[in-house]
Amino acid sequence: MTQKTPPYLSIILPAHNEEQRLPETLQLVTQFIQSQNFVIELVIVENASKDRTLEIAREYASQHDNVLVLHEERPGKGLAVKQGMIAASGEYRIFCDVDFSMPITEIPKFLPPFQSNVDIAIASREAKGAVRYDEPLTRHIIGRIFNMVVWILVLPGINDTQCGFKCFSAEVSNKLFPLQSISGWTFDVEILAIARQMGYKVVEVPVPWYYQPQSKVNVVKDFMRTLKELIKVRKIIRTRSYEKQI
Repeated sequence: MTQKTPPYLSIILPAHNEEQRLPETLQLVTQFIQSQNFVIELVIVENASKDRTLEIAREYASQHDNVLVLHEERPGKGLAVKQGMIAASGEYRIFCDVDFSMPITEIPKFLPPFQSNVDIAIASREAKGAVRYDEPLTRHIIGRIFNMVVWILVLPGINDTQCGFKCFSAEVSNKLFPLQSISGWTFDVEILAIARQMGYKVVEVPVPWYYQPQSKVNVVKDFMRTLKELIKVRKIIRTRSYEKQI
């Protein structure tokens, strides 16, 4: 029996009610995988969908190698990402939004040789060289206010915690994601805050970012909910309560 080559990279796609966007996204992923000279694993985590997302994912997996489909009945992007990162087996693991507002062709910038001696590389719409396209002014302003609050309460020095593309080495991923307690949108902040306390190096990678009108983020409603989660993260970090799980 021939043993499969372990993947160098795992791409994790959290997918909730994505039957409209997922087929096109999977085409982009297929093209990207075929253009690279290393083994790539795709992990699709469908959670709490009420449409054909799971069916589409499983059909794709039946036709392609190195695809893992997970089903979770509970909602929450953070929960889906956590499960995907833990289940992944790549030497590096990047989770991505299904809409690929950051072009998939940017992924190599998160890996060696572009990044060396880096534990975590995160996409940034605010780092020098980044460009935003077609983003409504109101959304941009609210996003910057939110990140200012993140800066003040939890993560000073990081300009953009909420861009949905983040890459971790396997070693760091295996240590961090079992500690994650936030299942909502602010899980990114919790992971990065714990990583910083544990001494891991985080770099922001400037990317081109394209606003997607179909985005599921309600900036006003989600701002209030995530603000409550930020207060929870601040308490977790101050009390170092995550250490009880180590």
